[in-house]
Amino acid sequence: MQDQDFRNLMAAVCAPVTVVTTADDGGPHGATVSSFASLSLHPPLVSVALDRRSGLLTRIRNVRRFGVNVLGFADDETALLFSRRGEDRFAQVEWSISQRLPRLDGAAGWAVCDLWQVVEGGDHLLLIGLVAHAEATQRSPLVYGHRTFGTHSRFAERPRTPIVDTIAACAG
Repeated sequence: MQDQDFRNLMAAVCAPVTVVTTADDGGPHGATVSSFASLSLHPPLVSVALDRRSGLLTRIRNVRRFGVNVLGFADDETALLFSRRGEDRFAQVEWSISQRLPRLDGAAGWAVCDLWQVVEGGDHLLLIGLVAHAEATQRSPLVYGHRTFGTHSRFAERPRTPIVDTIAACAG
């Protein structure tokens, strides 16, 4: 199989856009990550994949904690900023410390994770995080698909009743 064939296939799969962060004695650190997924409800686990050469990966493995900032539909510039190397990313955004981790102000969602496990995955390592704290908003999420940023178009049109409310109404 050709590398480009695999890249093209995966480009067609929409992925959430997040900024994964951590902090150490050197200050805040973060990078754009589109490989974020829910893994388990009991216990609450999520996964993110980071390139083996990532400086953020090294820091997370040292401090054993990370934050996940789920970006909203208008945060494409933030996603691009945190995807670039060699810039003082945090000097260009509004952020604060939340539960001892860097949190981007106005993110559509926020999770605080303790590093649960590291799994080998080719040229990446899969970090499994135990979610210690989570917050969400009703803001439309930023997604990445076909090598561009966007959002789920129907979600952006109008707020939806959570599916659990619909199920509960049918059960009654």
